[in-house]
Amino acid sequence: MLTILYFARLHDQLGQDKESLELPAEINNVGQLRDLLCERGEQWQQALTAKGIFIAVNQEVVNEDTPLNGDEEVAFFPPVTGG
Repeated sequence: MLTILYFARLHDQLGQDKESLELPAEINNVGQLRDLLCERGEQWQQALTAKGIFIAVNQEVVNEDTPLNGDEEVAFFPPVTGG
């Protein structure tokens, strides 16, 4: 079971900060997972495909070709600035 986390403005846009999802057999990598989530509608597509959105798997920033086996923690988050 995947644990999916949404941080910062994504939490606000999507109305949730965390969910669990059984990884469908046809989803093999992070990019395919993002595409699957984007199928939920325009709001999801805008949030998850916005410029600069990072994806981490098990707390390590990855690219969309990173494979998934179904028991990872996947986090989506925008760039963070501090001061």
